Amino acid sequence: MGRLKTITIVNGIIVAVIILFDFLFLREISNLFSLIIILAIIMFVVPIALIKYYEGWKVTSLEDTFSPFMRDLVESVRSGMALPQAIEVIADNDYGSLSPYIKRLNAQLSWGIPFENAFLAFSRSTKSKLIGRIASTIIESHRFGGNLTDILEAISTTAVETERLREERKLYMSSHMITGYIIFFVFLVVIIGLEKFLVPSLSQSSSGGLIGNAGKDMSADYKAMFRNLIIIQGFFAGLVIGKMSEGAVASGIKHSLILMIVGILMYVMSSFL
Repeated sequence: MGRLKTITIVNGIIVAVIILFDFLFLREISNLFSLIIILAIIMFVVPIALIKYYEGWKVTSLEDTFSPFMRDLVESVRSGMALPQAIEVIADNDYGSLSPYIKRLNAQLSWGIPFENAFLAFSRSTKSKLIGRIASTIIESHRFGGNLTDILEAISTTAVETERLREERKLYMSSHMITGYIIFFVFLVVIIGLEKFLVPSLSQSSSGGLIGNAGKDMSADYKAMFRNLIIIQGFFAGLVIGKMSEGAVASGIKHSLILMIVGILMYVMSSFL
């Protein structure tokens, strides 16, 4: 059973127990009941999103270091080496997070495993679609021959171009990330304004001009509702920001945590002003 599946099942059981306890014992306390439901759902989503984000980040870091590896491989092949020899020569170079995979590939080649099988296992172990496509081209070129140097140079150029386009996309989409943060903080200011100016007037009118128990209850209900809205808005706004800026919803979990924490802190601090 995979790590993600195990965590999903265990986390799902814990969240189900929390929600069941909430329904059985806290249903009459509306403010606490709704807050626990929201936090339980977030508790279920966050660990899964963090694992997906870590896996995506790991693949991206491997792809970023794959371009230098390809350049060194091209230079070694251009000097007259065969692919297994070229990999043996450059295996000791530092390629960051990709280095352990290259050392494992070199070890398999030294044990006599055919190049096609070893390089295919190398590409699959990285879990990168980009590296997998490039590896397939390299394997086919090695199997059927041809001008290997030209083919590797073309592949290396593709890898470099892909990395450049990714960096350009990050720069372009950073403006959307800033816009997402601005929208959330505008929402937060509106919520704080409603809580500071609208809720007191509604509380006074509901109790005939004097703030009594009815007014206090209404004020508490509105505060709980605004708090829940900030948590929900921060969570989903962060996911949207991650999707727009990095292309994956799981990448937005860090933005969600930042927005929820900052939003709640600002809301709490505003009550003392």
